[in-house]
Amino acid sequence: MSSDPKSDPRSKAEEKPAAGLRIGRPSPRKTRTEPTDGMTATQQRSAATLTDDARHRLLVNAITDYAITMLDASGIVSSWNLGAKRFKGYEQAEILGQHFAVFYTEEDRRNGLPARALETAARDRFEDEGWRVRKDGSRFWAHVAIDAIRDDGGNHLGFAEVTCNLSERQSVKDALRRSEGQFRHLVQSVREYAICLLDTDGRISSWNAGAQRIKGYDPDEVIGRHFSIFFTQEDQERGEPARTLEEAVRDGRFETEGWRVRKNGDLFLADVTISPVSDDNGSIIGFAQIIRDMTVAKQVQLDLDRAREELLLAQRMEAVGQLTGGVAHDFNTIFREILRGLETAQRSLPEDPDIVPHVENAMHAARRGRALTQRMMALAERQELMAERVDLPVLLHGMADLLQRTMGPSVVVELRFPSTLAAVNVDPNQLALVIVNLLRNSRDAMPDGGTIIVDGREDAVNSKEGGVPNAHRFVCLSVTDRGDGMDGDTLKRATEPFFTTKGVGKGTGLGLSMAQSFAAQSGGQFVLRSKIGDGTVAELWLPVAAEPARTEPDSVMTPEEAQRQPASSQALVVLAVDDDRLALMNTTTMLNRLGHRVYTALSGQQALDVIRREAGINLLIIDHALPDMTGADLAEAVRTDWPLVPILFATPLADASLLQVAKPFRETDLSQAITRVVPGSVRTAR
Repeated sequence: MSSDPKSDPRSKAEEKPAAGLRIGRPSPRKTRTEPTDGMTATQQRSAATLTDDARHRLLVNAITDYAITMLDASGIVSSWNLGAKRFKGYEQAEILGQHFAVFYTEEDRRNGLPARALETAARDRFEDEGWRVRKDGSRFWAHVAIDAIRDDGGNHLGFAEVTCNLSERQSVKDALRRSEGQFRHLVQSVREYAICLLDTDGRISSWNAGAQRIKGYDPDEVIGRHFSIFFTQEDQERGEPARTLEEAVRDGRFETEGWRVRKNGDLFLADVTISPVSDDNGSIIGFAQIIRDMTVAKQVQLDLDRAREELLLAQRMEAVGQLTGGVAHDFNTIFREILRGLETAQRSLPEDPDIVPHVENAMHAARRGRALTQRMMALAERQELMAERVDLPVLLHGMADLLQRTMGPSVVVELRFPSTLAAVNVDPNQLALVIVNLLRNSRDAMPDGGTIIVDGREDAVNSKEGGVPNAHRFVCLSVTDRGDGMDGDTLKRATEPFFTTKGVGKGTGLGLSMAQSFAAQSGGQFVLRSKIGDGTVAELWLPVAAEPARTEPDSVMTPEEAQRQPASSQALVVLAVDDDRLALMNTTTMLNRLGHRVYTALSGQQALDVIRREAGINLLIIDHALPDMTGADLAEAVRTDWPLVPILFATPLADASLLQVAKPFRETDLSQAITRVVPGSVRTAR
């Protein structure tokens, strides 16, 4: 080789460096002593004899984590290390001389990626990540770097390709990406909760479908805005948004239940949780906010609490009703006997002006007491109702003068009824009492006077019994005033027993509750409507009475029946049965005054003994409550052996299947009841 400096490649390299990798002799260098610690003398001699090229070749072949290959200028593989064999599966003899495009996918080859890679590497450097293909056809994700190889003179000799297998890292990335996607889909699919991310300033950076459903905003309407838009104006002015974030940072979590605002301005009750979000270093990078709409759940809870309170109230009222009914029944009996005794005493007393007024006052007080107990019994639905066919216009017009006098001169009672109105099936006396109470309430609601309208109309109410639609005919009797009216809370409690807005001593609080009980007992309904300043309308919905049956001719009485029946205007032989000695004595006195002969019994068994012993008894008057059997049991026993003996029940309990006289009864009531049971009997006292 010439020693001319101009022909020495090293001299050219020193004059003008070329880009890319350089291939040539090593530059002259100073002799350097290699470290020899731990090496045998033989190893030291072998290492000393290796050239730089040999060292580089050994180094490249020892690398197994990278595929290092050399390509010629056209892309033909010219060298192959152990890392390339491990990654790509080719033996050196199989791959040398082949074009490096075999490592690319079919798609990349069609798109010309191998050629572009070499063109880029020739100019500068090519670097890429993508799929590469092994000998067996399987793919692996690779990072590829291709550099041009140049000699010291800058001549392009080929390319060095270094490939790193990133399959495992890519698998982790793919798994992470799938996990993130699944998590994103999970969050987006949640519709019962509003889930959103806030940055450190409280601005919204993500928005799920639940947030859109609950708050009404589309993502593009809300992302980037401050989350304080969900707070009420009052909360914003108090600085609640900033306080919630501060508390979340301080305590690691913020929880509350409060009112939040939807896009349309509606308020909803929200259960709110805000938690700080930190990075791997523990620095807070934002907040996660989760909101649940509690409006419906809260309303359900309120309804449940209200239903529970109403149930407790109903149970208390049932207990009060039972107590009231029992006490009223006992007092009713007491007042009945007081009145009977006073009536008897009044007939026997001389016309003494010093005595008669006191007796009359005592009778008046007893009647007031009896009226009160009747109201209480009506409240407890223990008031006996004698339902009959009632023509409302006739009843009301007959009461017109009484009603007008009761209302006073400042109130006008106006009756408005259609020319034809169906009759109703009710107790006329109890109905009259209810109407008077309703009119009094209307009068008290109009302290300056006014007009009270009483009218009626017929209507059909549809119901579904046994799955079959039915139309029930009712007459609506309404009492309307233009008084002060009631607010909502008062209206809800108006029919509660003993509830009154009147002053002390001005009302018992039983009028409306009695109207409600009367309507229910009659098979109807009581409806009350009122508004402050608009007056009150009280409606009694009463069932229409059935058409009266045609009167059939009297049947011919058998001789045996004629023998058991008393002759017209003839006294009866009566057996009175009652466990109350005082009541039994008064009943006996009334029967004697009516001209009848009376036997008495204090129990059902005594009554049966008397019937067996005494012949000719042609009427039984039985109290319904007896110590050893009920009045119904006694009646059944009597009908078995003495089927022709008429039976009259004396009871405050209503039973349409029984012939009865209502307790407490007067002498005239008893006389009329006996006449209904035994026509032609004596009606007037001797």
